[in-house]
Amino acid sequence: MSRHSPGYDPLAFQIEAAHERNLEYHAWFNPYRVAMSEEPELVEDHPARRHPEWVWPYGGKLYYDPGLPEVRSFVIDAMMDAISRYDVDGAHFDDYFYPYPSGDLPYPDQETFATHGDGATLIEDWRRENVNLLVSEMHERIRAEKPWVRFGVSPFGIWRNSSSDPEGSDTTGSESYEIICADSLRWVREGWVDYINPQIYWEFGNPAADYETLVNWWAQKVADTDVGLYVGEAAYKAIEGVFTEVGELGDHLDLTETLPEIDGNVFFSAKSLRTDTTGAVDDLIARHYTHPAIVPVLDQVPGDAPPAPTVLVVRSTDEGVQVRWRGHGATSYALWHLPTSEVREEDLADGRNLVATVRADRGSQALVHEGADGSGWYAVTAYDRTWRQSSPSAASAPRR
Repeated sequence: MSRHSPGYDPLAFQIEAAHERNLEYHAWFNPYRVAMSEEPELVEDHPARRHPEWVWPYGGKLYYDPGLPEVRSFVIDAMMDAISRYDVDGAHFDDYFYPYPSGDLPYPDQETFATHGDGATLIEDWRRENVNLLVSEMHERIRAEKPWVRFGVSPFGIWRNSSSDPEGSDTTGSESYEIICADSLRWVREGWVDYINPQIYWEFGNPAADYETLVNWWAQKVADTDVGLYVGEAAYKAIEGVFTEVGELGDHLDLTETLPEIDGNVFFSAKSLRTDTTGAVDDLIARHYTHPAIVPVLDQVPGDAPPAPTVLVVRSTDEGVQVRWRGHGATSYALWHLPTSEVREEDLADGRNLVATVRADRGSQALVHEGADGSGWYAVTAYDRTWRQSSPSAASAPRR
């Protein structure tokens, strides 16, 4: 065993722990970053040591050169190795492509450009195309090997400002198109991502990057596509007091819930959600997260809803109402507590009726609605890996 080994497989453990709770696990990658220092201690057989020509230092960190085709192949192979060998539900790129600028320091890629450029394309456009190839080829590889695995990217929240491009947002902040060579709008239009998760890490009224302006801009851009939109939220700014209003995050969701193009929100980071020093997270939960939810379907990810399950037993116990059912071909099930014996579409669209979801391989197909008083009716729905929903079971009332 290596002296660096913790004695177990951390990724396998994390996936197992997530699936036990019927949570999805999306593997999060920074494709080009080698290390957080320019001269890191690397094992002897590390690719950066075996291929020193693949890397360059920049701004205090060490990076793979995005302009080398062999680097692109290597990083895609490395990420696909994790996707192939582990039961992940998604693959996710962070916002690090070409490095964020370090003052006026240029990227040390002139020699790469001279070798691999076509002699006519500007270096800035060549860099963006290198990133485009990474994104599009990664999407193709995932779809060919594990078509249910969803692929997404969380780019910097501003694509371009309207002062740079008429299609840009009415903002004045840094542009991902320029500063990290990320043409995120093209990825959406070409369908190279299954979802986009722009980091809209600003507050309402920010003079350079107003939250409402950017949310509406992104909603408009995905409107005529099959790409899902999850809005990136700066939970760390809420708990550090950068957002001066305690209700800022909750107000964000008040807006995003009104826009049908938005499938949900992603909070950075989990650590911030656990260390609520301002009450912002408590406010967010009280206003928006009082019941479970079903993961939205992404239209361009292929899938098929499983057959409807059959409820076998619904009975009241001292702990609540126990429901048992039979089903097959499903990845997950959802238990619903309904006001009538008719299972209506609008009732299944109301999260207040959702008791819980459970992974199909977690043992017996049963759940207990803890604390329930025996009123109402219960039904079950089944889901495949892409959260396509079966027809519901018939509803049953509890019996003693």
